[in-house]
Amino acid sequence: MRLNREFGRIVVTVALMMWGATLLAGCTQFPAQSQATSPVVTLAPGLITPLPSALPGLTGPDEFPPGVNPLTGLPGDPAALARRPLIVQISNAPPMVRPQAGLGTADAVFEYTVEGGLTRFSAIYLGQLPERAGSIRSARLIDDQLMPMFGAVLAYSGASEGVTAVLHNADYAARTFSNMQLDEPFFWRDLSIEPPHNLFLNPAALMAAFPAESAGPPGLRGWSFRAEPPPNPSGPGNSAFIGYGMTSAAWQYDPASGLYIRSSDGLPHSDANTGQPITAANVIILEAPHALSDIVESEWRGQPVYGLEIDLMAGGDALLLRDGLAYTARWSRPMRDGLFRLTTPEGGALPLKPGVTFVQVVPPAAARTASETVVVQ
Repeated sequence: MRLNREFGRIVVTVALMMWGATLLAGCTQFPAQSQATSPVVTLAPGLITPLPSALPGLTGPDEFPPGVNPLTGLPGDPAALARRPLIVQISNAPPMVRPQAGLGTADAVFEYTVEGGLTRFSAIYLGQLPERAGSIRSARLIDDQLMPMFGAVLAYSGASEGVTAVLHNADYAARTFSNMQLDEPFFWRDLSIEPPHNLFLNPAALMAAFPAESAGPPGLRGWSFRAEPPPNPSGPGNSAFIGYGMTSAAWQYDPASGLYIRSSDGLPHSDANTGQPITAANVIILEAPHALSDIVESEWRGQPVYGLEIDLMAGGDALLLRDGLAYTARWSRPMRDGLFRLTTPEGGALPLKPGVTFVQVVPPAAARTASETVVVQ
């Protein structure tokens, strides 16, 4: 059994203090008022690959026409849509791991806090698979939430004893793959990059080699899409800054492309495979309860560093950014084996813009600390 320790009610370990991850109780509004600003990103013409045309009208959340990707609302290859999604654990620390490979190919990406105020990505691939993805890092407890949510296959570089026990005892255990099990041509190390940040994955090889485990589809339903912006936005959503303590993410709306452009720690963020900027049609700032587990992820100067448990079943407040507009939202997840649903505060479906969605997972506003900020302008 995992033991939750609520933020603000624990003794801060030496390791977390060394990383600057203050766990003292703090309170900010959503969006938070802060002096932090999003860096300005200028796009050169032709840097962004055009997306397929979206279908007219509302698509989803429960019915999708044949050949439509339920994670993007866009037409897709029927063969690709017939398989399970692939979740890949991609590093975001230290900064030398940027630009990552394959991050811009994902249909959806979750960014969330790990130890010490740093973040990691869980990139979800369905419509297409990149030629390589990485650098690959270890699994975390949040993958026990994402795996049933997407009915997915998981690729990662290993895990702590506690997380390994959770993954191996789950009903999806046969769909989890790490470099501890597989070598080339699935996982390999780029010797020109400093370890441990040099592990990469061939997603297509992995999915092709295990047809029974990758067969689907798992019935992905819950997200809705509409090309036109919903009425009654709560305000402008031209930029967003999310401070995670020891790293930050920023998004800036580009009217010419209709997409949000990502920066990390004040620098433009691109994909190493293509050289193109990381973009998203939707940015969801998702508030979810965060607590320390009793799983030790590492040690710092003899002190244990406990992993985070992020509750993606609890529901709560959210903010959707699309088309340069912000929409106050609520999220819920009626079933463990299903996607979360995004609604208006009144309960109506809140459609995403067809395309890629980035989910920035943050603690609820009342639980955020001084080092955790959310600014939307």
